[in-house]
Amino acid sequence: MKPWMKIAAALTAVLVLMAAWIAWEGHRRFTGSGPLAKPVTVIIPKGSGTELIAQSLEGAGVISSRYVFAVGVKLRRATLKAGEYAFPAHVSPEEAMRIIAEGKVVIHKLTVAEGLTVRQVLELVKEADFLAGPITRKPAEGRLLPETWHMVRDESRDDVIARMEKAMAQTLDVLWVARAPGLPLKAKDEALILASMVERETAVDSERAKVAGVFYNRLAKGMRLQSDPTVIYGVSDGLGELDHPLTRAELQTNHPWNTYTIDGLPKTPIANPGRASLEAVLHPAKTDALYFVADGTGGHAFARTLDEHNANVARWRQLEKAGK
Repeated sequence: MKPWMKIAAALTAVLVLMAAWIAWEGHRRFTGSGPLAKPVTVIIPKGSGTELIAQSLEGAGVISSRYVFAVGVKLRRATLKAGEYAFPAHVSPEEAMRIIAEGKVVIHKLTVAEGLTVRQVLELVKEADFLAGPITRKPAEGRLLPETWHMVRDESRDDVIARMEKAMAQTLDVLWVARAPGLPLKAKDEALILASMVERETAVDSERAKVAGVFYNRLAKGMRLQSDPTVIYGVSDGLGELDHPLTRAELQTNHPWNTYTIDGLPKTPIANPGRASLEAVLHPAKTDALYFVADGTGGHAFARTLDEHNANVARWRQLEKAGK
């Protein structure tokens, strides 16, 4: 073999060894533990290419080399997706790539409690800083289903509200079909109105069906429902809250929600009822009670006669005074 051929062979061998070492080292760095000391969240904007994503990850300390990451992504032909991602401590570049490629975005939660009004729910959605866009939807009172909602960063606020509306409509449809026979309700809307009243009257699950039964009994006898929460809704312009106890003047104020001055149900729901209150109204308890008042334990004392009710009210007044 000629000398120059020996030299070329030697150089080739060296280059092959170097290439093998580079490939091995690149693989080791791509699949091995990364430099991240503690979990971190990184937002990858829409339209970001691999190079920009690699820079973002390097800047956040997720990876130590943007070049190793970019080459690894290219070799694996991975498609990276925009979104908000949470990376655990010491995540490898390969696993970071997999998290992004599989779209394992951060899921945010927004809890909408039972009994909130539409105004209150819209304020919660407005204040959720991980959502995007203005609120242009104007849902009717009672039409948003209370529950813990899951969403991703930059989801449209209007889309979230639309999901709540759709869920309430579907829930009401299903429960209405399975309602108890013989209820004096003409339509689903009446069930929604009554359920909102039950929701605002009690937070005790075991009482909901009995409270519904009391309302049905009063309606059957032609008695006014006389529900304080309906009055509060009307005088608070739909907020559902007052910064003071109801006054006698407010109880006497005539408006479409004041069940002390009007017959039957109020004009609209007074809040967004949860599934339990809807079920209670559509499957009320059998009771001969016509009245109820707070009992000081978080629940209510029920009564069949006005005399019994007045005695319960007197006991409640005493508890109120003792608590001051």
